[in-house]
Amino acid sequence: MHIRSPVKPMLAATVDRVPEPQACPGGCRYEPKFDGFRAVAIVDETGAVLLASRRRTRFNEAFPEVAAAVAEVVPAATVLDGEIVRWGPDGRLDFGALQRRHVAGRRRRDLARDEPCHYVVFDVLETGGDDLRPRPLRERRTILERLLADVPSGSRVVATPQTADVAEARLWFDALAARGEGLVVKDADGAYLEGRRRWQKVKRRTTAEGIVGGVTGTRQAPESLILGRFDADGRLRVVARTTPLPPAARTGLAAVLRPGGADHPWPAELPSGFAGGPYGSHPPIRYVRTEPETVVEFSADAAVENGRWRHAVRYVRTRAELDPGDVAPFGAPY
Repeated sequence: MHIRSPVKPMLAATVDRVPEPQACPGGCRYEPKFDGFRAVAIVDETGAVLLASRRRTRFNEAFPEVAAAVAEVVPAATVLDGEIVRWGPDGRLDFGALQRRHVAGRRRRDLARDEPCHYVVFDVLETGGDDLRPRPLRERRTILERLLADVPSGSRVVATPQTADVAEARLWFDALAARGEGLVVKDADGAYLEGRRRWQKVKRRTTAEGIVGGVTGTRQAPESLILGRFDADGRLRVVARTTPLPPAARTGLAAVLRPGGADHPWPAELPSGFAGGPYGSHPPIRYVRTEPETVVEFSADAAVENGRWRHAVRYVRTRAELDPGDVAPFGAPY
């Protein structure tokens, strides 16, 4: 029997609020959105495991404890979709621990022991020779629960919680939002559509201020902003990068941004992970430094890691009435 691994995992489009149950064909199913590394687990006919990212990057060496756990409890000829996560000692998700695996080299085995991760499974695509993608989610969920029914409680492979109760889902959302996480909402009658954005994800967004320290593109035609905040020692630290600016914002910002001087505190290039991007072998961020005097308001989810917003933020408006000293310090939650 030949395993047909997915070309691309099914994706989710962002929505602003938790939808009512009747908004989904067959009713909505709500699941926590745990912030980790999306991974497909392929267990072939011999029981060999491949953990692969959305871009088909192999995760086995970075997360050996997860690969071993999948091999131990998942039957041969099975394909699962899920998320690799690391729960810290305080119960919060530690995304930084996942990023450390990519640059750890020979220390990966030590990190697997000291900072072990879990594989949270939310879908099953194949098992026992059956391609389950065309089947509705409600059936795939039943099969997934049966597959994992006898998994020991201490296993690093767990099924994600799921509910059809919107009131319970909103309680989850309130608890998850405080941790920078959210919900995924799925159609109970929906098939697994590879590469399609047919699921929905809900994350609570907040507004905050940052100081423009640089732009991608040019100062006269900025494409996105690199934002900073001052730390306790008076150093301007990078905190976020915006999504592409709308045309009107580009024109308005070009009129107020001045070129950075020789004493600008940031280097000519920033490491890839400094502003909402992944760490590791990705190319550095090339940008144009600007005088750190313009304050802008941005909208973001609550996912802050070591003082920086991990996901790109959205430019809202320029706050001409604020000085850089009015902005919350580096490390503040908002």
